[in-house]
Amino acid sequence: MPKLAAFPKAFMQALCKDGTMKVSEWIDLASKLDIDGLEWYAGFLEMNDKRNWPLFRQMVSDKGKVIPMMCCSPDFTHPDKKFRDNEMEKQKVWIDMTHTLGGSYCRVLSGQRRPGLSVEEGVKLAADCIYECLPYAQERNITLILENHYKDDFWEYPEFAQKMDVFCKLVDAVQHPFFGVNYDPSNTYLAGEDPVELLKRVSHRVVTMHASDRYLKYGTIEDLRNEEGGATGYAKRLSHGEIGKGLNDYDAIFSELKRVGFNSWISIEDGVDGMEQLERSVAFLRKKIKQYWE
Repeated sequence: MPKLAAFPKAFMQALCKDGTMKVSEWIDLASKLDIDGLEWYAGFLEMNDKRNWPLFRQMVSDKGKVIPMMCCSPDFTHPDKKFRDNEMEKQKVWIDMTHTLGGSYCRVLSGQRRPGLSVEEGVKLAADCIYECLPYAQERNITLILENHYKDDFWEYPEFAQKMDVFCKLVDAVQHPFFGVNYDPSNTYLAGEDPVELLKRVSHRVVTMHASDRYLKYGTIEDLRNEEGGATGYAKRLSHGEIGKGLNDYDAIFSELKRVGFNSWISIEDGVDGMEQLERSVAFLRKKIKQYWE
């Protein structure tokens, strides 16, 4: 049966920028939820000190939880080889971080969709960099997971492989037992596309999932496609919401995941309106998992 983790979506500023929240506080909060693990983020301020890595693993373990997966954002589509080499070195540090924390999955991305970069060139640059990191990951028993992502907070341009066709090309370009997909249904809406269509194209490669939900503040999905089309800047029509109350069809998503034998981690990206919202999202997902996997 799939296991549930939580990601501190509501506390990223506090944990990564101004330091107004300590990682230990997030561990305490998250451990009160009916979850099995905590998804980690490489950019927590306190992760800068490597001595903290085993301490955080122990803190989480003391609460009866584990750290299954690491969220980080390499940029592999830069035209400069030195820049890409540096990104690969950073990725290896994040793989070490994941290993020290006891995790099994470490995210990779394609990189930024810079002007003038062709699809063929971008896929090759990203695939080559991922292949370069895979032996290092395999030695540490870490699976690299490519997310259908929108845009890192610190990037100028959106994700190169944001669009479904490009994402699928990159997934097809990397064939390795320690590589898979981290599927995020909500991000597909930001590309103006259908999450279930994407899932059906990559479900056999999905090894982890981000669970969240989006709802339209105004207009229709067709308006979203016409207006946003995956352009730079977050879709103004879309807002994060409680899981099960938004646009995502979790029955269709879980039916497909069950069909292909998915039995791994689902990490919740929610709680922007407080821990009570996160609790309701956990309850919704627990019920759905039971419905489809028991």
